[in-house]
Amino acid sequence: MYQINRFKIKGFRRLLDVDLEVRPFTAIIGVNSVGKTSLLDTFSLLFASADGGLRKKLSELGGIANILTRERADTLEFLVGVETPGCGVLEYKLNITPQGMGYLITDEELLEPKRQDRNPFILIETLDQGSVYFNAPRLERMFLDKKSRIMSETALSQTPKAFDQTEKLRRMLAKNIKYHTLDVSSKAPARLPQQMNPANEPGLNGEDLIPYLFNLRETSGAKFEVITDTIKAAFPDFKEFGFPPVASGMLTMTWKDKNFSRPIFINELSDGTLRFLWLVSLLQSPVLPAITMIDEPDISLHPKQMCLLVDLMREASKKTRLIIATHSDRFISFLEPNELLVFDINEKGETSATHADTFDLERWLDEYKLDELWSMGHFTA
Repeated sequence: MYQINRFKIKGFRRLLDVDLEVRPFTAIIGVNSVGKTSLLDTFSLLFASADGGLRKKLSELGGIANILTRERADTLEFLVGVETPGCGVLEYKLNITPQGMGYLITDEELLEPKRQDRNPFILIETLDQGSVYFNAPRLERMFLDKKSRIMSETALSQTPKAFDQTEKLRRMLAKNIKYHTLDVSSKAPARLPQQMNPANEPGLNGEDLIPYLFNLRETSGAKFEVITDTIKAAFPDFKEFGFPPVASGMLTMTWKDKNFSRPIFINELSDGTLRFLWLVSLLQSPVLPAITMIDEPDISLHPKQMCLLVDLMREASKKTRLIIATHSDRFISFLEPNELLVFDINEKGETSATHADTFDLERWLDEYKLDELWSMGHFTA
């Protein structure tokens, strides 16, 4: 399995120069406007670029000129380190520079760095005339000139399918998703009846939550049991889910409470209950991507639910690199120092990122939890 183990970004908003070790489970904390969501946005931009969506994503973010670090950067730079099962570590480099009202990809390269007595092997190289692709196992070479490729999109996104190693990396990057706080308004997709389909995850907006849980019950009893056991731990009066049909091919979902004969329908659940159910369900998905990003998963949750959620996140991080951003002091009280990434602003207004286990905390952790140390100001260099 391909796994990102390093992510370096230069020139994105306050992230003038941030170089991170990407760990299995990372919770980012910091004050407002310190760059937590910006880091998730940089990942999203990289992933969109691997799927041929660079232009669209840059437009959604306000354009390249608007996201560059003000007055201090004239190019947006990415460097990604990826562990692979067959050839060690790959490094992918991408530079994007404003040009007029648009942008240019000014540098793009994928290589296998030098190992032992071997020189670096270049898998993608950008030239003025186009892009060169190399297939390491078969020593094949392909050149795509400017007329044969879309110059506003990355060379990686246009990898020839036969170039297996590079194509696997492209697919891995393109599949990653950023999840926002679930919409729980009265007309939100998660509250409405849903079309029965073979869903294998609950959906970005909960639009497949009901068919996903129904299919999980029918095809993967162990995962469905984890979800129901977690709900029972959070809500002791919960008994079971039901999936009554409401129209041809449409299902809704009910929540059976031990204290009432009439079930509670999904549109009647509280905001926090519905968000918790969606998050628990998401973390049991059999198709989690290489990186799963969740922005503010703690919203509307009781501390007991946060504790249960952290345990599920640790388990999920065995299958995906899980990155979350949070404002909750209480949420981080359930974390270990190696799981916490502290964002701060230096004297120049730029973001610094430091893993909590690199601070001198050992003498404090016997008496205090991480949230208390955060409040006491111990997360400073």
